Amino acid sequence: MGPVLIIFVVFGVIILLILFAVVISFFRIWIRAFAAKTNVSFLRLVGMSLRKVNPSVMVDSRIMAVKAGLDVSWDELETHYLAGGNIVRVIQALIAASKANIKLTFQQSTAIDLAGRDVLDAVQTSVTPKVIDCPDPSRGPTTVSAVAMDGIQIKAKARVTVRTNIATLVGGATEETIIARVGEGIVTTIGSSASHKKVLENPDMISKVVLDRGLDAGTAYEILSIDIADVDVGENIGAQLQMKQAEADKNIAQARAEERRAMATAREQEMRAQVVEMEAKVVEAEAEVPRAMAEAFRSGNMGIMDYYRMKNVIADTDMRDSISKIDDDDKGPRKE
Repeated sequence: MGPVLIIFVVFGVIILLILFAVVISFFRIWIRAFAAKTNVSFLRLVGMSLRKVNPSVMVDSRIMAVKAGLDVSWDELETHYLAGGNIVRVIQALIAASKANIKLTFQQSTAIDLAGRDVLDAVQTSVTPKVIDCPDPSRGPTTVSAVAMDGIQIKAKARVTVRTNIATLVGGATEETIIARVGEGIVTTIGSSASHKKVLENPDMISKVVLDRGLDAGTAYEILSIDIADVDVGENIGAQLQMKQAEADKNIAQARAEERRAMATAREQEMRAQVVEMEAKVVEAEAEVPRAMAEAFRSGNMGIMDYYRMKNVIADTDMRDSISKIDDDDKGPRKE
């Protein structure tokens, strides 16, 4: 029985050493929980470690919840931790909401945290509203440009005061949507103004019209106020558009005139071709005269005397034409 007893003794010593190591590892955490009256057993601490849950974080979160009077169980804490949530931020958000009399449950806070939102920042923004610049100067132009009905460009900059709406934080639109909607409202309001002077005289009309449109619907924020920080006069867009339209009309007219000129040139060439064609026909017809005369001689319809009389008539006609041309040359230009 000696060897069996030795084995049992060694086995017992090993178990005692393991228990001692466990006690040493979790003793400080257990003491901290015990002192804060957040009852936790060594077995739960060991189970947390085996489930890859940080016992120190769990105990600290539980202590904060108990001291703040929150009813949060160990299982709820572990479940959210294992789901990848930030349990410390959740408890801090619950405490901040409780102090500010904001209705926020543990389920809501964990849902917000798992949705990727900073739940503590959401609660703080709900208590202390923040200001959003519209447009965002870090992402492009620093002003929203719009054109009034008289063609004058107006550049405006707005500051939107918002606070978090806890009820619509999960699934609600972010700051980018607020900025886009406010910018759209500014453009619409300026564009519907009859004159840019009216906008410059009453810049608050922009904020009133935009605020009445309920731009925070479906977003994670509640718009408290929209303030126009700056309004400047830009370029005369209407005049520029008219100049461009006039230039386009001129180009169109020039193109049409060039088209008509090309058509006239083509028509002229066609007429010249027709003249040449007619002259060719005349020459062809004159070439038939000698043949006709020869045929008349052969057939006896024309005698030699008829031929001479015809030649005399032609010669007489040519002489008269020559004399008329000489008289015209002698007269010359008339002098006043």
